[in-house]
Amino acid sequence: QVQLVESGGGLVQTGGSLRLSCTASGRPWSSYTVGWFRQAPGKEREFVATRRWTGGINYSDSVKGRFTISIDSAKNTVVFLQLNSLKPEDTAVYYCAATESTFYTEKSQTYDTWGQGTQVTVSS
Repeated sequence: QVQLVESGGGLVQTGGSLRLSCTASGRPWSSYTVGWFRQAPGKEREFVATRRWTGGINYSDSVKGRFTISIDSAKNTVVFLQLNSLKPEDTAVYYCAATESTFYTEKSQTYDTWGQGTQVTVSS
């Protein structure tokens, strides 16, 4: 069973950037689909980005063009989520998740392994 640990969150001003990392123990990311989700206070968890192990990538409309998901090609156990042009509405706890499925990868129910989350706060 893979275990996930996120890092890289923090406080940043509007327009700033952060790079989140999700490290998997146990198996390389080439064996899994990874998803990033976020949850703001009082709101439901929402989809941010996904990279299927077959190579396909999708983003939510709210982050498309600003966020980028990628895999560390050297280690293959670290997935990055680059956050650029951050807005106050991006403030949330960000979670990475893993699944062996390549279907419905924008749905949180598809994922069976989750990290503990990392806080991203964007000040106005």
